[in-house]
Amino acid sequence: MISTGELKRGFVIELDNELWQVVEYNHLKLGRGSAQVRMKLKNVRTGSNVEKTVQAGEKFPRVRLDHHNVQFLYEDDGTYHFMDTETFDQIALGKDVLGDNVKWLVENMTLDLLTYGDEPIDVELPITVELEVTETEPGFKGDTATGGNKPARVSTGATVQVPLFVNQGDRIRIDTRTGQYIERA
Repeated sequence: MISTGELKRGFVIELDNELWQVVEYNHLKLGRGSAQVRMKLKNVRTGSNVEKTVQAGEKFPRVRLDHHNVQFLYEDDGTYHFMDTETFDQIALGKDVLGDNVKWLVENMTLDLLTYGDEPIDVELPITVELEVTETEPGFKGDTATGGNKPARVSTGATVQVPLFVNQGDRIRIDTRTGQYIERA
């Protein structure tokens, strides 16, 4: 069991016979009365979001997820193929399971597959990923690191805001949690 005081972002809890991932949580103490915890939860299976307010100190069953190291192989018509690095079994997942993580998948990337029993739930990407800029406006003389941002398309097809000095063909490092530019690689 996990209480509201032990909640962290990313924890998966069981609520009303459904698996929910904690996206955000806030402890609230409003004047008189007991404290409350307002949570934003994401349904692990369907991807739907819900906000729920509970009394502070309430306990929930914590879900035990298994981690498997997998390697991303390729994408074929919206199906993403992975290989378990220990058993060499291949696993095919749809975009409904992977969500926005597909923007950062690079062939041969190693990541963690989270499963509940035999059911694949989600993948955990590395914190940063290195991608090539395939399309962006050219930088001009006088552009500085703090001068502003421009959109750039990377090799996976995602669009990222980058500083003005980044050019097409540059390799950049991106934070997969926020989707923000970190530095040139």
